[in-house]
Amino acid sequence: MVGYSEILKEHYLKPRNVGIIEGADGIGKIGSRECGDYFEFYIKVKDNIITEAKYKVFGCGAAIGLCSIVSEMAIGKTLGEALQITDERALQAAGGLPDNKVHCSNYAASALHLAIKDYYRRVFANAGIKVD
Repeated sequence: MVGYSEILKEHYLKPRNVGIIEGADGIGKIGSRECGDYFEFYIKVKDNIITEAKYKVFGCGAAIGLCSIVSEMAIGKTLGEALQITDERALQAAGGLPDNKVHCSNYAASALHLAIKDYYRRVFANAGIKVD
């Protein structure tokens, strides 16, 4: 993994929070398995705080490491704070990437955001409010 930061290598070699949350409060999916970058994020929320975040990823080492980093960044944050975790911030937290791998960072935080959106959609649906 030439050109990768030590923190990204650590998260790639020992990824945190990998898996699926059964009965997740929100699920976000983005990417395409056919092109090689596919991300799923699962969250559990209590009192507006993300108490658990897990993911499944099909992609390169950078994608795996970034999902691990984003999952750690999200746990313990309010939903609003978690929405501030952008792909750019995740890339900064990872210590950057070689230019030819930056595209791998463009989905981890986005998948988290989709999980949060799904959570809100479910909350509104349970309250009888239809949301697109």
